[in-house]
Amino acid sequence: MRNGNSGFWAKKIIGITVCVLAVAALLSYVVMLLWNGVLVDVTGVKIISFWQSAGLLLLSKILFGGFSKGWNKGGGKWNSAMKEKWQHMTPEEKEKFKQEWRNKCSMWSRYGQPTDTGKQQAGAE
Repeated sequence: MRNGNSGFWAKKIIGITVCVLAVAALLSYVVMLLWNGVLVDVTGVKIISFWQSAGLLLLSKILFGGFSKGWNKGGGKWNSAMKEKWQHMTPEEKEKFKQEWRNKCSMWSRYGQPTDTGKQQAGAE
């Protein structure tokens, strides 16, 4: 193990995966109930299974939503607002901002350890 946080991140990834699968299963079940409860009576289509409803959800995402920006449609607004904020920061504020994000994202660093500045800030408080 490289650091003591690997178990934490493994649990977090597993937890997020389980949540995503649970939401997908719930949505598939709701689609199945609505299809079978409404469309069968109204239009006379056949009853569908859970897996068919999951396939319909995926197909509708591909056909109507795409995968390029479908998950983060507000990103462009955030980026432009952040660029404007960045332009108005002093060099000291920019460096402080960068350091805060380095500390938050320390898991992506070479050894997964927080930077020295983060330790100094914690000791200064």
